[in-house]
Amino acid sequence: MTSGPVRAAIQGVGVCIPTQILTNDDLARLVDTTDEWITARTGIKRRHIASPDQTTSDLAFVAAEQALAASGVPSEDLDLI
Repeated sequence: MTSGPVRAAIQGVGVCIPTQILTNDDLARLVDTTDEWITARTGIKRRHIASPDQTTSDLAFVAAEQALAASGVPSEDLDLI
């Protein structure tokens, strides 16, 4: 075990969100509600919906690739993510 402090830093970030968007107006057409009602109670105006064949790990993989590219750190220099 090392006796020095553990160094950790965020060197880069990435993001990947599904491209399909479901708005409150879309929901209002499906159920008896309005955009205003949903927004007033949740603060949500739209949500991104993953496709049936898209998993959380698919999105995380793309975001991790972006973060790695943004960091400028070679992947072989990483201990863990």
